[in-house]
Amino acid sequence: MTKSQSQLARQDLYDSLKHWRIWLMLAYQDIKLRYRRSVLGPFWITISMAITVYSMGYLYSHLFRINFDDYFPYLAGGILGWSLISTTILDLVEVFILSENMIKQIKLPYTLYIHRVAARNTIIFFHHLLILVPVMIIFHHSLKTNSYLFYLLPGLLIIYVNSISYGIIFAMIGTRYRDIPQIIKSFISVVFFVTPVIWDPAVLPPDKRFLVSLNPFYSFIELVRSPLTGHALAFHHVLMVFAVTCIGLLVSYFILAARRARIVYWI
Repeated sequence: MTKSQSQLARQDLYDSLKHWRIWLMLAYQDIKLRYRRSVLGPFWITISMAITVYSMGYLYSHLFRINFDDYFPYLAGGILGWSLISTTILDLVEVFILSENMIKQIKLPYTLYIHRVAARNTIIFFHHLLILVPVMIIFHHSLKTNSYLFYLLPGLLIIYVNSISYGIIFAMIGTRYRDIPQIIKSFISVVFFVTPVIWDPAVLPPDKRFLVSLNPFYSFIELVRSPLTGHALAFHHVLMVFAVTCIGLLVSYFILAARRARIVYWI
């Protein structure tokens, strides 16, 4: 008796979780190979991010005329969250295309490649957390370190789940339509400026601030920034994250069930 496409999709999702050692090893190897023969290895990623955060913090605090002590922790948390989310999206949209050889030669669950990308960027994120050590020391009087910090792990888990669900959507669409990766790259560049990553929504007129709350990227960035800066996640962010997560889970499952068998032909 042949399995239905829905059953095959569920089996794919289950098998990818069962083979967690494979995608975790592949994620680690991706990072290791990228910096092979380098003295500092993966820590070059952290150094590069630190230079970006520290230089932007100094520049934009003067441009926006914001108190440096308050702005710097806000910026650092925002950049860390944005880097995790944007890099994951850009990697996921081409994951099947770049994994063409493995897909054609080795029988592995398709969603395993999604986990590979999500795990790789999560590992890099933990590297980036080292940036906050000097920030916590220098700005200890303005940066709150309290029990809200423990909400970072649930926040990262939610981002990971969304990386898998929306990763399935982006990867399949990006594989089917090869112009989509370029469109998304351009779109992400625009989203960076309209999302409160480097600027505070408080600078907007009161009657325009509600527009920012409609931006889902803002809510997901706050999953990272709020715990790191010692603040509770606002309720409207919780609602937005919940809605986006539910939509992603449903849509990704139906797309995987409907078009999973075509992936290898699109490649």
